[in-house]
Amino acid sequence: MHPDVRSFFEGYVAAYNRSLGDAVDATAIRSHFAEHFLGAGPNEVSLGNNDGSFTETLEQGYAFYRSIGTRRMRLRDVAVTPIDDAHVMVRVFYGADYARPESGEPLTIDFDVTYILQLREAGPVIIAFIAGDEMALYEKYGLKPAGQPSGSPDPARAT
Repeated sequence: MHPDVRSFFEGYVAAYNRSLGDAVDATAIRSHFAEHFLGAGPNEVSLGNNDGSFTETLEQGYAFYRSIGTRRMRLRDVAVTPIDDAHVMVRVFYGADYARPESGEPLTIDFDVTYILQLREAGPVIIAFIAGDEMALYEKYGLKPAGQPSGSPDPARAT
C-alpha cells in the first residue's frame, strides 16, 4: 500500500466530521480533490471542478447530511489496488452514525466508496470516485426525505 493512503482518508474523514458542525471545512475537503474530478453513481456521471462552485455544492451537501441526522463518519478500512506508479484504486469502507431526525434513535450504516487517486509529489488527490445509490440506502433505513430523487445529493459525496 502507498504509505499515505490510509492517512489521506483519515484526514478526509476528519474534515467530513468537522463539516457536520456549524461550518463546512471546504478548504480541507477540497484539498483532497484534484483540479477536476469525476463522480459516478448508479444513474449518473458528473464532472466536478475544484472551485467556488464545489464549495457551494459542499455547503448544500452537508446541510442535507445534517438534516437527515448524520452525526459522524468513521473510516473502517481501506483496500488499495495499484494501477501504475502514479495511480491507485482505493475501496474505502465507512461507517456512518445517525440520529433519526424524528425520534433521535441512533443508527449506524456501513457502506463503501471506490476512489481513483493520483499520487502526486505533494500527496494523493482524488481524481474519481464511484459510489452506490446513497438515496436508496437512506430510504431503506428511513432517513430519506420525501420527494428526494435517487442518486447522490452532491457530486463530492464522500460517504
